[in-house]
Amino acid sequence: MKRLRVGFVGVGGMGQAAHLANYAVLPECEVVAVSDLRYGLAQKVAKRYGVPHAYPDYKSMYEGEQLDGVVASQPFEIHGRLIPELLALGVPVMTEKPIGRSVEAGRKVLEAAKSTKTPYFVGYHKRSDPATICAKKAVEDLRQSGELGKMKYVRITMPPGDWVANGFAAMVSSDEPYPQLERDPEPGGMDSSVAGRYNAFVNYYIHQVNLLRHLLGEDYKVTYADPCEVVLGAVSSNGISCIIEMAPYNSTIDWQEQALIGFEKGYVKLELPAPLASNRAGQVTLFRDLGNGDASLSSPSLPLVHAMRQQAVHFVQAIAGGATPLCGPEDAVKDLETAREYMELLIKTQQTGGSD
Repeated sequence: MKRLRVGFVGVGGMGQAAHLANYAVLPECEVVAVSDLRYGLAQKVAKRYGVPHAYPDYKSMYEGEQLDGVVASQPFEIHGRLIPELLALGVPVMTEKPIGRSVEAGRKVLEAAKSTKTPYFVGYHKRSDPATICAKKAVEDLRQSGELGKMKYVRITMPPGDWVANGFAAMVSSDEPYPQLERDPEPGGMDSSVAGRYNAFVNYYIHQVNLLRHLLGEDYKVTYADPCEVVLGAVSSNGISCIIEMAPYNSTIDWQEQALIGFEKGYVKLELPAPLASNRAGQVTLFRDLGNGDASLSSPSLPLVHAMRQQAVHFVQAIAGGATPLCGPEDAVKDLETAREYMELLIKTQQTGGSD
């Protein structure tokens, strides 16, 4: 079976720890080249991972290689300019989240993906965690069977914690100065202060915004923005109540992200590990209470494979034309729209003191 040829645009911290370390050991693909504007870093990383070629920029890499897929781990503030350029070259691309710095930038990338017809995926790795896959299937099955009654509620909690989990321990570094990059414009209609808050929300919580839609299997509308900035309230297309809890508390030694999907007669609970934790999937708990003492609590055994590794597997499968849980650009633009909807409502709530 032919091994797919993958190249990297950017091999900084996330490029190495979240992506290259996983692609480098997949038997289904071969990392044939890396590129970085810090050329010395690209050379050192290529040597560490046994990659045949290093390049000082993506243009020279594309010219020198026959690629089947590209992982572009870049600051999302430049996606609106960079990603359309990569998509125009016709090789499937995967980037980190979010799709862009603003709704405008995200839509620009989406239009580029549509016009070029180049497959493009946004790296919401939580979708690839074995526990998320298990929980989503359980939710879909329960909604179809009606065993636990109607789905009523989804709550996602993400307190700040140790998301790195020692994941950068083997990172190759360089003393080369970080290049000055042209950033995309700030979101339209926002002053710099609000734009900065929007940028921070998108950076920290866009994963949860996306995970909520993924678990629901439908769109939702933001209906409440807590003036203390702890709670985002929403209602789904089918009337399911939703909550995202942002930093209800802090944890300095571990990671405690959870999702609770409530039904009339039970729930599905999803617990996710730190993003850079290796060889560790999340956990799923299913509670059923059918009445008359017929209650049970179960937790399926899941493989010790972490989400970043599975995300790499899924991108390779997608390159080969297979089905994938990866996030496409249409869904990723909805995340930015939801984030803007939340920010506008939050500013209004804070200005009015929480009253209409």
